[in-house]
Amino acid sequence: MDVNAYVECMSRPKSVTLMKFLKILSIMLFAGFLILGLLLGGSAGLIAFIIMILSAVGIWFFGLRASVEYEYQYVDRELTVDVIYNKSRRKNVATYDLNKLEIFAPIHSHQLDEYKNRQLQVKDYAAEETQPDPRYAMIIDGKEKLIIEPTEALVQAVRSIAPRKVFTD
Repeated sequence: MDVNAYVECMSRPKSVTLMKFLKILSIMLFAGFLILGLLLGGSAGLIAFIIMILSAVGIWFFGLRASVEYEYQYVDRELTVDVIYNKSRRKNVATYDLNKLEIFAPIHSHQLDEYKNRQLQVKDYAAEETQPDPRYAMIIDGKEKLIIEPTEALVQAVRSIAPRKVFTD
């Protein structure tokens, strides 16, 4: 594979249960205070209307984060990670220089044993664990541990630039 390869892959959607619960709770609050505001008048109706507006904002905010996906782009020894909320909003999270890569291996690989007791900043850019676990761990510059869900093409692209640092066991 060419060193200047371009590989793009997506993680599986990560369902954020707390955000889904808060969205449903906000919908229930909105409906309840809408009915309450219509039945009550005066200052009690105004308070119900204000809570209804806050619930609508909660529906919008929690709805945005109910489903989270990550996209990984490998270009010219750099890995860029983007987060996609609800399949509609994209945000660039980080860019990593793979010249500083120490190891890239499956998350439960024995190759990562020497890094277990180190104080690393963990950044999880993958969906929940499934069987078999498709997640990989990437140690960058001895400071950060990235957890990603790469495709075989991404693993091969990284292997082409650092063959002694990439493991697939």
